[in-house]
Amino acid sequence: MAKPLGDNMPAERKKAFKKLNIDPSDRIILSLDGGGMRGILTIQLLKKLEEVAEIPCYDLVDMVAGTSTGGIIAGLVVRGFTATEIEEKYDALIKEVFHKRPIGNRFINPPQYSKKRYRELLKEIIGNLSLQEACEIKDLDIMITSRDMSAAEETFFTAFRQPDGSYHGTYKEVLLRAVMESTMSAPTYFYPLERFVDGGVTTHNNPSLGAFIEAISYSTPKDTDGKRKPSAYKLPNVTVYSFGTGATQRFIKPTKTLNPKGNDIKFWLDWLINETSEDASSVQENTFRSLMINNSVRYKRYQISLDPTAMKKLPNTDELDKKMYGSEWLWDLEEKSLSKVDLANLAHYDLVKIIGRQMAKYIMEAKNDFKEDLVNENGNDQLVTFSGDVTRIRTQMKDPEWLDNFQA
Repeated sequence: MAKPLGDNMPAERKKAFKKLNIDPSDRIILSLDGGGMRGILTIQLLKKLEEVAEIPCYDLVDMVAGTSTGGIIAGLVVRGFTATEIEEKYDALIKEVFHKRPIGNRFINPPQYSKKRYRELLKEIIGNLSLQEACEIKDLDIMITSRDMSAAEETFFTAFRQPDGSYHGTYKEVLLRAVMESTMSAPTYFYPLERFVDGGVTTHNNPSLGAFIEAISYSTPKDTDGKRKPSAYKLPNVTVYSFGTGATQRFIKPTKTLNPKGNDIKFWLDWLINETSEDASSVQENTFRSLMINNSVRYKRYQISLDPTAMKKLPNTDELDKKMYGSEWLWDLEEKSLSKVDLANLAHYDLVKIIGRQMAKYIMEAKNDFKEDLVNENGNDQLVTFSGDVTRIRTQMKDPEWLDNFQA
């Protein structure tokens, strides 16, 4: 990474750092979660971030990381598009991502969707640029995740610029659009790209920790003595911006766990795909916020849970389609409607866009202004309202009779 820091920064970037409360010696990593069409929420936050900074993200940050839909957005940032331009292109791309196959079905005849039109449109936008060639456009580093089914491991597609202008990264010469396709090839929704499926199916739907480790530890080649050359990303001078796509939890009443409503296979498949990525994201957030690492990196996470309690924290608005969502007011949305906001339900695309806009307003009205981690007094996400029933759990699980009589 060759972007100048400190007194050598361009005036516009120096001003942006000051407005965002970023140390002028810091390298900035922008990390973007997966989440299908819910990536439109992330884009609303990026638009507001650029408005506050008064410069595009590609001029503000040093590295962009993404998984799945976040990988698509990351590729567009590196290609040199502003957040507003990304929204325009994303609107077109996302409709083609979920282009149904004539006889496709997730459970009977998977995959449900064809990537043919998405691939064609992505080629028009990105062309045949390699990771390195794309990074050279705006002097950015990149990491996009994908799951290698054949090797049973997560693959980090990276390209890091070195002080001499060369680039480091095992896959720096592969096509950016190939990586942008591999990272969003979610099982049952799309065919794999040969050996690769969606990078969010395991632990990297939130790629922030992986991006941080890659930048700090693996962004440079080894020298002749076998030791790695010093990285441009040095602790404690690193700021990580991490943007979510809206957290969805497949809530189920304790009394219904043995017999969930609907098709059992569909229920458990959806539950596993969703819960695995949400749990992994929480672990990464807690790691960054722990005493172990908190003083070594400035971590700024922006996420919201898609439930009525969280919606009532946002500024209310009457922009909703009443026929579609049951109410024109955001605060009137019920759990039944919000539970349908999954990664592929384009009927809720406009709703997620509105939620993203209102979340951006909340960040500004709360005087956070993208300066600090968006957490409450307990150090947890301010807009994520999930919690366990502590009283019930304590009562039941200390009772031998309850345990002995529960179905085994």
